[in-house]
Amino acid sequence: MQTETIDLNGHPFFVRRWGGEDKPVLLMLHGFPEYGGAWADLAPFLSDHFHCIAPDQRGYGQSWAPDSAEHYTVARLTTDMAALIEHFGGRATVLGHDWGAAVAYGLAMFRPDLVDRLIIANGVHPVPFQRALAKGGAQAASSQYILYLRRPDSHEKLAANNYEKMIDFFAARMSFDWLTGDRLEEYKTEWARPGRLNTMINWYRASPLQVPPEGQTIESLPEWPKEKLMVNCPHLLIWGLGDRALLPEATEGLEEFAPDLTRIEMDGVDHWLCHQKPAEVASHILNWTAA
Repeated sequence: MQTETIDLNGHPFFVRRWGGEDKPVLLMLHGFPEYGGAWADLAPFLSDHFHCIAPDQRGYGQSWAPDSAEHYTVARLTTDMAALIEHFGGRATVLGHDWGAAVAYGLAMFRPDLVDRLIIANGVHPVPFQRALAKGGAQAASSQYILYLRRPDSHEKLAANNYEKMIDFFAARMSFDWLTGDRLEEYKTEWARPGRLNTMINWYRASPLQVPPEGQTIESLPEWPKEKLMVNCPHLLIWGLGDRALLPEATEGLEEFAPDLTRIEMDGVDHWLCHQKPAEVASHILNWTAA
């Protein structure tokens, strides 16, 4: 693994890289509450075939982290990663997980000139996800944590007692067995950088997604310009079936926006599939990209 700090649109971004620069670029976009180093489980299985590039995204780790939530709209986050792709040659396969999937979809939809293929691991396109939330059913119930995170003091509560509530917050929903020992200490180091937990959570605060209170529905949703939200490149969706934060209904109707979609489901893993079975995830990616 190599590391470097790169200037993107006038701001510093910390980047980890695996594999040779002569290989096709694979941009790896982490979600919450991770950072670029989260790809260290998966990238070694892919680095013989790709130049794996894993940034700390805006507000995370050692990258630029402005204070206010207005800096964390998907449009701004996508602009960061478009600049990173351009820095490394101008075309990439893009892999996104969790919130990283939102940026990956943003690149595929709004900067298709930069994206050869799109790979999503337990992440959601905004329209199917918002439709699922609006129904007020199981997905809305599973997403109530978003309302908690949007509170102005959520970062303070999660950081208390050496991040005790942060760990409990995630372990109560799915397995966190992979986050222990030295690895947990590495994560805590990233969370503890000045202001970082607040800026990480700003991604939730800046999102326009509407989450109804549990048991309620959203009767009126905006009209989406479908032609602007299309993923026209080849798209692979890898789904850990044990995910209790993002449910299968959050991807219903995805084919409407991604006509060249391949779905792969994995048993025995949940939201954290890239940590739990990285070799199997890599095998799915390599088989699909080689086809």
